[in-house]
Amino acid sequence: MASFFTSECGLKPLPHIYPRPAAGVVSRSCSKPRFLHTSKDFADLKTTNLIKFSSGVFGDRNWGLKVSAPLKVAYTEDDEEREERIHGVNGFGENEEEAGFDPGAPPAFKLADIRAAIPKHCWVKDPWKSMSYVVRDVAVVFGLAAAAAYLNNWLVWPLYWAGQGTMFWALFVLGHDCGHGSFSNNAKLNSVVGHLLHSSILVPYHGWRISHRTHHQNHGHVENDESWHPLSEKIYRSLDSVTQTLRFMLPFPMLAYPFYLWSRSPGKTGSHFDPNSDLFGPNERKDVITSTVCWTAMAAILVGLGFTMGPMQLLKLYGVPYWIFVMWLDFVTYLHHHGHEEKLPWYRGKEWSYLRGGLTTLDRDYGWINNIHHDIGTHVIHHLFPQIPHYHLVEATEAAKPVLGKYYREPKRSGPLPFHLIGILIRSLKKDHYVSDTGDVVYYQTDQNLRGSSKS
Repeated sequence: MASFFTSECGLKPLPHIYPRPAAGVVSRSCSKPRFLHTSKDFADLKTTNLIKFSSGVFGDRNWGLKVSAPLKVAYTEDDEEREERIHGVNGFGENEEEAGFDPGAPPAFKLADIRAAIPKHCWVKDPWKSMSYVVRDVAVVFGLAAAAAYLNNWLVWPLYWAGQGTMFWALFVLGHDCGHGSFSNNAKLNSVVGHLLHSSILVPYHGWRISHRTHHQNHGHVENDESWHPLSEKIYRSLDSVTQTLRFMLPFPMLAYPFYLWSRSPGKTGSHFDPNSDLFGPNERKDVITSTVCWTAMAAILVGLGFTMGPMQLLKLYGVPYWIFVMWLDFVTYLHHHGHEEKLPWYRGKEWSYLRGGLTTLDRDYGWINNIHHDIGTHVIHHLFPQIPHYHLVEATEAAKPVLGKYYREPKRSGPLPFHLIGILIRSLKKDHYVSDTGDVVYYQTDQNLRGSSKS
C-alpha cells in the first residue's frame, strides 16, 4: 500500500499555491492603518481552492482538502477603536463583571480580531517538522511492539497495551492534521501520509476527513454538527432503553467510534465507507472509494498476520491497543464539547455562527500526554483556525486569550496523567442527555429516569 501511494508522489511538481493574505496592516492612503477582518457570519466561510493532479493511476484526481477557512475582507477600524470594542466601552469592561457573563450571548469581538492577535509565524507549516513527528511516532510504535513480542510476559502486556494504544491515538492525530491541511501546504503529501497513518489504525481517511470537515464547519449547531452533537428531545425519546444505555453509560460511549464510522450517530444515516452516503458529494465519491480500498487492504494484512503469528498474538499486539486507541479518541473528542462546570450553549437558526459555535469548544490539559498526542487538547483555537499546525497551537492560544476573554475557559491543570478528566466525563454522561426541540439557543437537559443519571 505504501508503494501504491509513493508511486503517485513526485511525478509532477505541485502547482504554485498562492498564500492567503496574512492578517495585519493593509496599506491605504489614509493616515491610520486598517486591519483585515471578517464577518462572524457563516456566509464568510470560504472553502479552499481545490488542487487537481492528473498523473499516475488515479487519472484526473481531486486531492483538494476542502478545509473551511475564514475569509479575510478589508474592514476600517483603527487600533484604539478595536481595543475599546474588545476590552472597554463595548466589550469586556467592568460592566461585564456587574451584569454577569452570558456564554450564549454574541461576543463583542470578531473572528479577525482573534486572527490578528495570533503571531504570523504560527500559521507557517513546516513539512519537515511534521514528518519528524511521524518518524518519531512510527519508531515508537514498532519499538514497543518489538519489545513486547520479545519479552512476552503478562506483567509487560498491560503496560504495552496502554502505551501502544496511546501511540495509535498519536498516529491518528497526525493523520488528523493531514486532513486539515495543517501538516503541510502540499495537498498530495497530506493525502499520502494521512492514508498511511489512518489506514494503519483502521480509519478510512477521506471518509473521516470529509465528515470531520462537516463537524468543523458546523461546530456548536444542534442539527448540523457531526461529532458528539446533542440529541434533540424527540430523537432521544425515540431511542430504546438499550440504545440510551449504550450512549450514556460507561464504558460503552468510549467504544463508539468504529460503530460511528459504519452508521453515524442516532438521527443520522450513512456510512464513512459508502461513497453514495449523504455525507459526501458526487465529486467526493472517488476519494471515499480510495480510502475504503486502503482500509480493506489493511484489514487483509491483519488477517494475514493472524494466520502467520496466530490470532492470540495478533490480539495482544494489535487488537487490544486498537481498542485503547478508540477509547482515547472518544474520551478526548467528547470532552472537547462537554463537561464544563457551567452549561454551555448549542445553537440553531440565526443564532448560530461559525464564531459562536467555535467558542463553545473546550481546552483540556492531559499532563504528560499533551506532548505525546500533539497538543490536541488545545482545542478552541484549533476549531476556529484548523490551518494552524499543532506545534503552534499553545502559543497561538496564549496570544488569543486577551481577545477571547471569558469565552475562553481555562482548563483545569492536570497531574502527570489526566485522571481528573474521568470524573468530569462521568458527571457529564449523567447530566447531558438531550436538548429542547425548540429554541435557537439551547442547553443540555437531564433525563431523571435514565439509569445512573444525576438527580440534582
